[in-house]
Amino acid sequence: MPIRLLFLLLALPVASAGAADAKPNIVLIYADDLGYGDLSCYGATGVPTPATDRLAKEGLRFVEAYATSATCTPSRYSLLTGEYAFRKKGTGVLPGDAAMVIEAGRLTLPAILQKGGYRTGVVGKWHLGLGDASRKLDWNQPIAPGPREIGFDESFIMAATGDRVPCVYVENGKVVGLDPADPIEVSYEQPFPGLPTGKDHRESLLMDWSHGHNMAIVNGIGRIGYMKGGQSALWKDEDMADTFTREGLQFIEHHKDQPFFLYFATHGIHVPRVPHPRFAGKTSMGPRGDAIVEFDWCVGAVLRKLDELKLAEKTLVILTSDNGPVLDDGYKDGAVEKLGAHQPSGPWRDGKYSIHEGGTRVPFIVRWPGRVKPGESAALISQVDFCATLGALAGQQPDAKSSPDSTNTLAALLGDAPTGRDHIMEHAGQLALRAGNWKFIPPAEGKAAQPKNPDNAPGQLYDLTKDPGETSNVAAQHADIVAAMSARLEKIKAAGGVAR
Repeated sequence: MPIRLLFLLLALPVASAGAADAKPNIVLIYADDLGYGDLSCYGATGVPTPATDRLAKEGLRFVEAYATSATCTPSRYSLLTGEYAFRKKGTGVLPGDAAMVIEAGRLTLPAILQKGGYRTGVVGKWHLGLGDASRKLDWNQPIAPGPREIGFDESFIMAATGDRVPCVYVENGKVVGLDPADPIEVSYEQPFPGLPTGKDHRESLLMDWSHGHNMAIVNGIGRIGYMKGGQSALWKDEDMADTFTREGLQFIEHHKDQPFFLYFATHGIHVPRVPHPRFAGKTSMGPRGDAIVEFDWCVGAVLRKLDELKLAEKTLVILTSDNGPVLDDGYKDGAVEKLGAHQPSGPWRDGKYSIHEGGTRVPFIVRWPGRVKPGESAALISQVDFCATLGALAGQQPDAKSSPDSTNTLAALLGDAPTGRDHIMEHAGQLALRAGNWKFIPPAEGKAAQPKNPDNAPGQLYDLTKDPGETSNVAAQHADIVAAMSARLEKIKAAGGVAR
């Protein structure tokens, strides 16, 4: 080789992992309350999940992956912004009439991908608020700010959750099917005179409540919050999975000839669990088990559409969940009584709402045929890194101010590296730090510390390799590790961004 040519080659910039790959389509399937142990590819035996199993067989299954929080709104906030929700007030679980918690114009995950040439869409559960905090939201007028103002070209969403009013879909900022002669009114403070509630008409409910969920009655189910009007726009709970899946498939169909990003945020398997009748009785676990089967059907529909359009090898599919599992979350649907030997959290302790592993350790599967080698990965992965990681895949970088906690773990995501992050932040009202084999939970404060908790001082320390169930607190035996992890946790909290 001529010397001059050799020097020219050496002078060329080295391509990053993202730049070396053609831009794939990206489909992010985000389940709701789906536990680590709820899928058969993660060990479940009481519920069949063939479509998700196919995804795992053809892709990379992660066993050390985390949502950032043990509840939905903060997890979704972190996923889309690249910022831990604990850094911003007002990112707790939101009511259905909350104002949007992500600032309009912020450089979010979809906005980053837009800059990279992607058509972006969100279908499904939103739960990040809509409208401006300066005024009460009018559901009968165009709604803004919303998904469009933070980078989504198209949206077909529910405002919050299935158990919260208003029980309507919002497409590109407008309530679907609304009759102007029957305007929507929403209140989270006072019931509307003359309308039944789940408290005073409990005997009429199709699904009884165990706690809360006894305000407005919509489709025979008690909800959180009160709602009046909008009868022609009300969703049908049993059709929700079909509706969201149809909209997601249409987005893929419409944009098959250009790079696209679909954030497919299913409502399954959140309460109220009202799967379509064709899924009823598919498991012995009642509505919760049947809802898992329905969710798996949604996954299968996406995979079949990609096959049909010959897009499978051009599409990165990621499947994960917003937090760990919950059984009784306000409705008497038999989730506890019919659980049997099923372990929704797998080997991990607790589930949704918990600072222990079951609260944030979630399923996480990546498939990109021909690019991601099938198998299993123990790399530490956090959803807070989507902005930097998927941005790198699109040849873009997040803004350090907008996404202060997001790091590029693309090599781990694609299976090119066996390691990802060197630490994980977990959040469930309080914070915890995972680093290596160690998990540290600081002493609880306030109500969490009462009555006196034997785990409270000097906090909790677990070796997750030896004790995955977090049953043996060894904080007292490892004061040096407690001190080091406590100091690191405080440094991360104070940093306002990534603390390496």
